[in-house]
This record gives sequence, structure tokens and C-alpha cells, in this order.
Amino acid sequence: MKKSRLFLSLLLLSSVIFLISHFVLETDYFWHIKVGEYMFKNGVLTRDVFSWSVYGKYWVSHEWLFEVLLYGLKVLFGKYHSILYAGGCLTILFSIILILNKNKISKNIFYTTIYFVLFIAMSLGFIQARPHLLSFLLVAVSIYLCFDLYKNKDSKKIYLLPFISILWANIHGGSSNLSYIFCSVFLICGLIDIRLKKIESIRISKKQICRYLIVLVLCMIGICINPHGFKMFIYPYVNILDTTMINTILEWQSTTICNMTHWIYYIYMLFIIITLLLSSKKIRLIDLVLLVFVSYLGFKSIRFWLYSPIIMSFIIFDYVKEIKTSLWVTYVFSIVLVLVCVFGLYDFRQIKLINHLNLDKKAIKVLKKEKPKRLFNEYDYGGELIYYDIPVFIDGRADLYSRYNYKDYLDISSCSDNYNELTSKYNFDYLLLGKKYSLYGCLDKNMYEKIYENEELIIYKKAVN
Repeated sequence: MKKSRLFLSLLLLSSVIFLISHFVLETDYFWHIKVGEYMFKNGVLTRDVFSWSVYGKYWVSHEWLFEVLLYGLKVLFGKYHSILYAGGCLTILFSIILILNKNKISKNIFYTTIYFVLFIAMSLGFIQARPHLLSFLLVAVSIYLCFDLYKNKDSKKIYLLPFISILWANIHGGSSNLSYIFCSVFLICGLIDIRLKKIESIRISKKQICRYLIVLVLCMIGICINPHGFKMFIYPYVNILDTTMINTILEWQSTTICNMTHWIYYIYMLFIIITLLLSSKKIRLIDLVLLVFVSYLGFKSIRFWLYSPIIMSFIIFDYVKEIKTSLWVTYVFSIVLVLVCVFGLYDFRQIKLINHLNLDKKAIKVLKKEKPKRLFNEYDYGGELIYYDIPVFIDGRADLYSRYNYKDYLDISSCSDNYNELTSKYNFDYLLLGKKYSLYGCLDKNMYEKIYENEELIIYKKAVN
């Protein structure tokens, strides 16, 4: 028992430290923190106040509670707030997974080590000050509650799930529909009674069916308890149907074998499938359905990758054969984990807690002085412009702009055939362009005068005729 506690404690510590050492402060952070500041002082936003292009238009601020929380952390902890947020979320997430599954996870440290190496490798691109970290926690808790009732017909813990759905709808509404989807999956699988060669499903009791059904309905109601009401319920599905946004935003791209950075997800899924096939145990239908579900999400979009290892953490270790480990092997693994902690702490020193990724201070100073009223800016610059109170044409809130000017932005930035027509329509007085983007190369320089330039970007002012 002491050996397993030592191993699990070091696994938790090394995982968190290693991932935090790869923390990045990407561009969306800047508008999140600014939105949080505004709402902390003025109340929840339901209309845009940060752009000139869609000012006053309705905005489903589906992450408002996260943004207020992030700003509150900034007030309390200053420049360390973002790293504390990410570190806290990761610590709670791995604690939930390791503590709730400690007996199963510690029975085969060889398998567990491989599993978490793959888990951590997939996590590297997600360690940011963004609301999805809180969603990962809610996914873990929700799956645990659903499984608890599935395995124990008298469990009442499932009644916590509607309260989680309310919290979820206000922290990260875009994924809050998972609360009732999970209930639906467990309910449907629980109604099926089959025994095949490798797959089995035993029908659950009437009491369990009633509880899943009640909680499912309550979760659907709970999602509507937010500043936007029923709009939040349909919000995730509206986004999924927006093919323009999905096809052009990096984190929404599909997992593809052609991209070497995506291979880690294929390796993980192959690892899970081999584990199930080699197991002497029959595969429960609910486990198979959840595997198919997370696979669908993961292959559909890279932003859903971590749902797979989080959810499968509550499933796959049931199929792993127990291997008793000698004391010296445990100590060897423990020493390796300690070294991971040491190297992670060393790398942690390299982190820039405030990292303005795109705009330097001189560029901001020029724009603040010029006070543009109809600025054209590239998508990646929007968050930082909002952070400095400069009205934007577009920013990371693509779900807002997709109804109005997102398609126009794409046409302008790619110099499409209607480029001249669109630039006349918006009558930009200033342009903030990255030199790596298409528009920089095709812009008619006679119409604009350069007022600032560095190695990565250039600012133009419309020439006076």
C-alpha cells in the first residue's frame, strides 16, 4: 500500500510539474482577461463592447464565469495568476483521476506509466489560461458520477450532476451539453441486455433508469440557467454547424494522419484498442460506446483530444492484468518521476508569465496615439488589441463574428476577388498587418502610408488624397 501511494503521489506531482513547465500564454488569454475585468466591474456582457465592426451586437458570452474568475485571480495574485490557474486545474484533474481509480491504477505500474506518458504528451498543447481546463475537471467528475450509479444501484451521487451542468453552462457553455449527453449514453446502454462473444451488457434496474432519466432532464434544464437562457442549450450545435469557422480555426481542425503532430492521438487510441482486445475480460457495452464517442470527438477536432484519456481513465484499467511489482522496481520508477520533477522545475524558470506574443510596446504606443476608428487587424492580433483598449475588426471570438463579418475578414485577408469591394465597404482608416499574411503582399501601397514597422508586422494609415 505504501509503495502504491508513493508511486501515485510522485506520478501526480511529476505530471503537473512537467505540464506546467510547458505553459503558454496564447493570444486568447488577453481578451479573456479584459472581458473578465469589464464584467467584474459592470456585470455580465450579452452584447459586444470591444470591436467597432460588430459593436452592440448580441454575443453569447458562454465563458463569462471563467473570465470573472481569471480576473479575480489576477487581482489576488498579480502576474502569477495564470500559472496558478493552470497549475491548480491540472492538480485537481490528476487528483480526481488518480484518487478515484487508485486501486486499479496502481495494480500495474508499467501499464500506468505508459498510459500517463501518452496522456501527458497529448496534453502539452492545452496548458493555457483558458476555460477548457475547467471543462476537463467537469468531464472527469461527470463520468465518475455516471459510473458510480451504473455500478451501484443505490447511489445518489448522480444528483450532483444537474448542479455541475449549471456551473458548466456558465464557465464553458460550449461544452456543457456533455452533462446530459453522458446521462443519455448510460441510460441507453443500461436498457440493453446482450451477451455476445466479447461484448456484454446487463440491463440496469428500474431505480437506476429512473435516476438517469430524472438527472438527464434536470441537466438539460440546468444548462438554461445562465445569462443567455435557452440560447446556451443550442449554442454548441450552432457552432458545430458553422463550417466556415470550423474549417479555418486551428484548434477546430480534424485529426489527420498527414500531420505528424497528430500521430500521438493515433498511438493513444491504438494503445487503448489493443488493451481491450488482449484483455481476458468481456468488454462492457457502455465502455465500448464511450470509446466510440470520445474517438468520434477526438478525430473530429483536436480540441477534444483530452476527453479521451480523461474518460478512458475510468474504464481502461478494469481491463489491465495485475502485475505485482517488486520494491526495487517501484523505487526505480519513483526515481525517474523525481527526475521528471527536477527537470520540469528547471524548465519552469524559462516561462514568461506575461508574454505579449505578437504586438510589441512600440506598436501599441503608435496605435494608442493614432486612435484608429476603423482599424483592420489580423485575427491573431485581436486579443492583445482588446487588452490595450483598442477597438478591433475581429478577434478570437469567432462565434460572434461568424454571423456578421468573419467571412468578409477571410476574403480580405486572403486577397480574394471581392477584396477591393470589401475594403471600400468597411473604409478602414488603419491596417495592422503581419508580414507572413497574404494581405501584406497584395495591398495597394499607394493607398496607405507606413507609420510603423518591425520584423513581424507593419502599421499603415490611409493616405490623404
